[in-house]
Amino acid sequence: MTDDTTENTDFRPEARAPRGFADKRARDLRAERAILEAVSAVYERYGFEALDTGAFEYADALGKFLPDSDRPNEGVFALQDDDDQWMALRYDLTAPLARFTAQNWETLPKPFRRYAFGPVWRNEKPGPGRFRQFIQCDADTVGSARPEADAEIIAMAVEGLEAAGLPRGAAVLKINNRKLLNGLLTAAGADSAGQKLAVLRAVDKLDRLGVDGVRLLLGEGRLDESGDFTKGAGLKGKAIDSVLDFVQAGAGGRSATLDNIAKVVAGSAEGDEGLAELSRIDAALTSLGIADDQAFIDPSIVRGLEYYTGAVFEAELLLSTTDEKGNKVSFGSIGGGGRYDDLVARFTGNVTPATGFSFGVSRLAAALRAAGREPGGAARGPVVVITFDQAHMPEYFSVVGQLRAAGIPAEVYLGTSGMKPQMKYADRRNAPAVVMLGGDEIAAGTVTIKDLDAGRMAAEGLADNAAWKAERPGQQTIPRDQLVAAVRKIIGG
Repeated sequence: MTDDTTENTDFRPEARAPRGFADKRARDLRAERAILEAVSAVYERYGFEALDTGAFEYADALGKFLPDSDRPNEGVFALQDDDDQWMALRYDLTAPLARFTAQNWETLPKPFRRYAFGPVWRNEKPGPGRFRQFIQCDADTVGSARPEADAEIIAMAVEGLEAAGLPRGAAVLKINNRKLLNGLLTAAGADSAGQKLAVLRAVDKLDRLGVDGVRLLLGEGRLDESGDFTKGAGLKGKAIDSVLDFVQAGAGGRSATLDNIAKVVAGSAEGDEGLAELSRIDAALTSLGIADDQAFIDPSIVRGLEYYTGAVFEAELLLSTTDEKGNKVSFGSIGGGGRYDDLVARFTGNVTPATGFSFGVSRLAAALRAAGREPGGAARGPVVVITFDQAHMPEYFSVVGQLRAAGIPAEVYLGTSGMKPQMKYADRRNAPAVVMLGGDEIAAGTVTIKDLDAGRMAAEGLADNAAWKAERPGQQTIPRDQLVAAVRKIIGG
């Protein structure tokens, strides 16, 4: 007979995080917090209301994740509630918004302007930089069909990304309208939804495959380097030329690009409608002070293939970025959005216009770090009070209480190691300074402060100026009542 107690005692689980779920230490959390605080301030200045919805939504509320099997798990993490209904962790922040507005429409101010941030979960294969849980930040306007609502979202995205740490010129918003290409395709005889979708997918590969590669995908198809054949959209010569002329109509400035687009889509009712909407977006952006180098019209931008119904926009990082080994890395798109007028209708049956923008907070933090722009500033640990003698613990806690009361992060070392390991501990915590109270200092009413920042700067060759050294000694013994002022001078506060 097996002794289960013995087996349980002997079992040692392997310490491991589930694939695609990252542990975050203070540096990452501080970066995300700094971004969210900066962006939230911009959103609120534009008059957007904060909203937080629950982590779970009913699976049938998540659109493309409607249960089609006994267990809905395609793309989502789902479980069955005690009433037999399937719930899933939210895949994004837009589907919960659609459910919330449909559920509360009668009591909401219209249009309803909200922003939200929080974790989302995707049951997808994880990979480098691709996680199953990550933080998103969204802003949406529900209930306005005006193109000016799109313009405000774009302007807010521009300001939000700059506030998050991307100065002007570090990122750009690219704008397009799905109606333009739809109208062009209708005029070219591409009427079926499948053919239009194939064209959109081909256009979406312009950056990767170039004009010649897209031309093949718009026609019969393309054979790639591996020998795999991708079936094309089946357009013919003139129609292919029209699509390529359209996606290459970008002329830098919004006004010039609109003129180029007008020459290509002229005569298409849907195309003319999309052109008129882009013209109004351009006018509003100009009034809001958003220049061409901050947001421009790019006819090659395609997003959400079957999701967006009008204007679409995408934020692209322009900064040079490198990884920790100095190798160049490409982040490309760091956010996007557009107009989606059909999402709320899934619940109500009534078309409800909506537009919004979303970016991945963790991805943006990683991009800023790779560009040498640490979000939230360099990590700073607490001031560490060194412990020499158990009998003097009340004095150590008196000193740490004095620092905390002055708003200075501080801690008493509570391990059992000696002086040298305590100094190493403080250095690993990136402490700006350590405070030392031996028996002599306690008797004399003094404290000794060692400036660790000064030591780090000296080690990096940044503190070789004699006047600087004289003004900021590496170690000093001072009266206890001067402690706070001396530490503040060290930390620059």
